[in-house]
Amino acid sequence: MATRDYHDLLKPEVINTVSGLSLISRIVVEGYLSGLHRSKSVGPGMEFSQYRGYEPGDDLRLLDWKMLARSGKYYIKQSEVESQVVVKFIVDASASMEHTENGVSKLEFARILVACLSHLAQKQGDAVGLFALNQDDFVSIYPKADQKHYNRMLLELLQISSKGKWPELSVAAKRIHNRGTKELVFFLTDMYEETAELSDFIKSLKTANNEVVVIQIMAGNEMDFDFKKSVTFEDLETGTKVKVDVNKAKAAYLKALEDKIARTKERLLSQGISHYVFRMDAHLGDALQLFLKERIRLN
Repeated sequence: MATRDYHDLLKPEVINTVSGLSLISRIVVEGYLSGLHRSKSVGPGMEFSQYRGYEPGDDLRLLDWKMLARSGKYYIKQSEVESQVVVKFIVDASASMEHTENGVSKLEFARILVACLSHLAQKQGDAVGLFALNQDDFVSIYPKADQKHYNRMLLELLQISSKGKWPELSVAAKRIHNRGTKELVFFLTDMYEETAELSDFIKSLKTANNEVVVIQIMAGNEMDFDFKKSVTFEDLETGTKVKVDVNKAKAAYLKALEDKIARTKERLLSQGISHYVFRMDAHLGDALQLFLKERIRLN
């Protein structure tokens, strides 16, 4: 039976409900997985080669109860092939994420991406967590690996609102990750920064034990400069407005954008950080493929 297409569901009235986000993520993930060859990911019932101590957020189904009975200590079984990964999603909730395309804002698109990627991660037994920042708010849902936790994440995703600027590098960054744990960290942002506040934050996330992935969300009209002859742009964070003649500005804009993205990618790569530009009109299956590619690097 053909998997239902998700595009008709990408409307604010669907995206902004827990049931809607859950439905979109289920359709996208099931559609993607049905198109893959036989999965090589770890499943229950495999032989295990080693153990490690239980950590908060670990899936209790992986606890070895016999080891607990013998030693009085909690141990997690690790597979020879693959072990559980802690996945953390950080969402840029500054005002520039209000930019819309086809009625969907960048923040709403970030919600969709997090819902889909965390659904895939949960299916693999990974622990998922959610963080969102702007100058006023700091949302933190520390990683766990059960369905109830996933539902809570979806609810929190809907509570996030975009406003103000990105906060100064502060204690919030230190509260996001555990430097001693193997982690896969995704930062969803439009990379709009006044100076280098986002770049500094991203750099602070990288440790010897984690993989940090920046997903730069861009609208198709931003990437292609596909506007009418004359358009007024407004800076969503400062309120500054500029009127632009599209025909005169297009070539220069596209060249400047290309150069800026190239510089961003090169700078992050030099710090061991992956960078992807993800268009809002791209297929969501591409994000799942990106996720699996980055996850493999941790194992």
